[in-house]
Amino acid sequence: MAGRFAPRSTPRAAVPHQAAAPAADALTREWTPPGPFDLRLVVGPLRRGPADPTFRMTGDGTAWRTSRTPAGPGTLRLTARGGRIEATAWGPGAPWLLDRLPTLLGATDDPDAFRPRHRLLAVARHHRPGLRLLRTGLVMESLIPSILEQKVTTDEAYRAWRLLVRKHGTPAPGPTDHAAFTALGLHVMPDARTWSLIPSWEWHRAGVDAKRSGTILRAVRVARRMEEAAAMELPQAMARLELIPGIGPWTSAETLQRSNGAADAVTVGDLHLPGIVGHALAGNRDADDEEMLALLAPYEGQRHRATRLILLSGHTPARRAPRMTRGDIARL
Repeated sequence: MAGRFAPRSTPRAAVPHQAAAPAADALTREWTPPGPFDLRLVVGPLRRGPADPTFRMTGDGTAWRTSRTPAGPGTLRLTARGGRIEATAWGPGAPWLLDRLPTLLGATDDPDAFRPRHRLLAVARHHRPGLRLLRTGLVMESLIPSILEQKVTTDEAYRAWRLLVRKHGTPAPGPTDHAAFTALGLHVMPDARTWSLIPSWEWHRAGVDAKRSGTILRAVRVARRMEEAAAMELPQAMARLELIPGIGPWTSAETLQRSNGAADAVTVGDLHLPGIVGHALAGNRDADDEEMLALLAPYEGQRHRATRLILLSGHTPARRAPRMTRGDIARL
């Protein structure tokens, strides 16, 4: 029955690109979204690069993600089929993941609260009716990679996340007797204590400077307090995260967009976003944060959704300056 989950001991029909038989301790659940739903769009923000060891989207559209839940590590497989989402989970965190499946996939989000006042946004919403804002309910799993992304190229940040999770995380629970699952190479990110014990030279090898590693170490020391932000309203949640030196509005917004499904969390301080928003809504590719916020003011309460739709519209200015120079402190 939809909305229920239970152990499975019998295999399901095969799905392209993956073995389909869940392990005997797998739990399953089905959920029917209340309207149009695009699985790739909804869970896409969880992906930290093409080789993210905590997230994979396979060729058949199946999404895999790992989490370190309050109940322990878990792996979640999501497949869209026949207007419903079929979920299978493994590990100690499986019941926690399945119990919160609808919330993760945007059941508490209200796309109808958004009222486009610009043609570009109206067209983007029309072409992307399946967009919903996810809500993981887990702060640290989004906060740490967001800190790694501060002031560096995405390639550098993705590499650091990949190396650190593979080195210090744990292999993901799942159907390990199936080669297709093993080939995914999924890992669960380290717990707070393990993050705190990573030696300085391992941060260095991953290309993470002392400022970012120091911020992560300060955050994991108060991980429980950070996780409490998942149940707070946006202003209070941002204030909680920004108590940590090194965490500012950019990092808190990037985190809470994922952990809290914060529809109004605007990413200020970004190198490219003000110009993209300015170009899309006012023809000004040189817009700064102040102008971006002014252009987004009519969408207060839904400003993050507005920026997602702008990015999905593809209406971005042509690149005219070199990308941020990539650094590699691991070679120093």
